[in-house]
Amino acid sequence: MSAALAGRVALITGGSKGIGRAVATALAQESARLAICARGEEALEAAATELRALGAEVLAQVADVTRSEDIMRFVAATAARFGAIDILVNNAVSSTQGSFGALSDEEWRHHVDVKLLGYVRCAREALPWLEKSTRGRIVNIGGMTARDVSAYRITNGVVNAGVSNFTKHLAEQVGKHGITVNAIHPGYTETPRMAAMIRRRAELEGHSIEEETRLRLAEVPIGRFIQPGDIAGMVLFFCSEAAAAVTGQSIAVDGGSGRAINY
Repeated sequence: MSAALAGRVALITGGSKGIGRAVATALAQESARLAICARGEEALEAAATELRALGAEVLAQVADVTRSEDIMRFVAATAARFGAIDILVNNAVSSTQGSFGALSDEEWRHHVDVKLLGYVRCAREALPWLEKSTRGRIVNIGGMTARDVSAYRITNGVVNAGVSNFTKHLAEQVGKHGITVNAIHPGYTETPRMAAMIRRRAELEGHSIEEETRLRLAEVPIGRFIQPGDIAGMVLFFCSEAAAAVTGQSIAVDGGSGRAINY
């Protein structure tokens, strides 16, 4: 699919690994100009080097989305480098698995601060530039726990439901500026984060990693885990003209694992 994104400026949080890196790669292949941030400098530079090898113009900056000053610097640097921001992909995340009684206030606060408030901070800071774009796009990466209960992932559920609600509210407010806002709920996606999730759940359940992996795969009707590129493809769709009238939506890319019926 050609998304006709050549020259568009895309800002991606959590862009050094997993889904964020796949999204950056897909946008680079569409000749978009990229600004990526993450907390780890080494992984960030590795991603930037890979993207530049594809011919992309890339700004890579270390930033922590829990720090408003980091986001302000990142957005300002992007605008100074490229003179525009057309696309914001909110993707940064950090969470702890555990039973309800085992999760501390600090663990709850951290997850809310990184993901939900992090998305709010980035959208707020990028919005003046998105309003100047002829077709601004915001894509929020949520998660299937927004719709389905998952053992040991209660903070994910609360935060991802918040991401869906934020997406819908923001879409209504910024539509008049030609900006669309949509969310993607990935299912079990083969990333370093999923590997860590399986290890932790295996530990909590007393399973081997192999058994835990088999159980999770059995939940996916298409018979395979989601690949980061599957999520990136949906991001490209939301950023394309084909989705110009699609806004305020939360779409699952889960291989059919979600059991809820959403109308």
